[in-house]
Amino acid sequence: MQNKLKLYGFNNLTKALSFNIYDVCYAKTEREQRDYIAYIDEQYNSDRLTGIMEHVTEMIGAHVLHISKQDYEPQGASVTFLIAEEHMLPSPQPDTIVAHLDKSHVTVHTYPEYHPDTCLATFRVDIDVATCGEITPLSTLDFLIGSFDSDIITMDYRVRGFTRDIEGKKLFMDHRMTSIQDYIDPTTLERYDAIDVNVYQANLFHTRMLLKEVDLQNYLFNTDIYELPPKTRLKIHSDLRREMIEIFSGRNVY
Repeated sequence: MQNKLKLYGFNNLTKALSFNIYDVCYAKTEREQRDYIAYIDEQYNSDRLTGIMEHVTEMIGAHVLHISKQDYEPQGASVTFLIAEEHMLPSPQPDTIVAHLDKSHVTVHTYPEYHPDTCLATFRVDIDVATCGEITPLSTLDFLIGSFDSDIITMDYRVRGFTRDIEGKKLFMDHRMTSIQDYIDPTTLERYDAIDVNVYQANLFHTRMLLKEVDLQNYLFNTDIYELPPKTRLKIHSDLRREMIEIFSGRNVY
């Protein structure tokens, strides 16, 4: 265990984690695609997302000051938390539900979408956890990965600002860091291909993960794999893998 840094005054570092997951699904008709979007909207509505984010704030030891949540038409949801690291402040009682942290926040947005020509539907979850002081959101990664069906994961972590030790020396980082992967359970990492792009001089860390194995049945919406002829299964598997690789790469590869 590392010795605790002795600081002059408050720890002014801001630690920001941006966490994105993508879930890909095959829905062969436009009706099934709409049903998939409706299913995702129900499974990951603002109430469910609020529960997930409340657990995240508990894990980092923060107090929720205010919560704001919204379900959108035709699809998608958002939740914002304002949180406090040390002192619990009196919480307002608005007509709408909104959550806030003292100089820190947690936000989550969902983006379900489909394209009728490809029979593929995707679901993206965008989560940001920004904290000030000693709290780091990296400890929440295993919980976040396990909370969603994660085919592709992209994560960015950045430490901004500086604080001072008791001798007045500036500190631009208050914990050792080589890779975001160090904060993910090894059994989880075994299921993914992962790459890093890190800029240590700027305290910037980026990790991308792509699921290694595709169990086709898990990607068929309202369809049993045994209803499909072998050639159709092979094509669907190929289309799904191509979609995942392009999302993982961040470009149109094919």
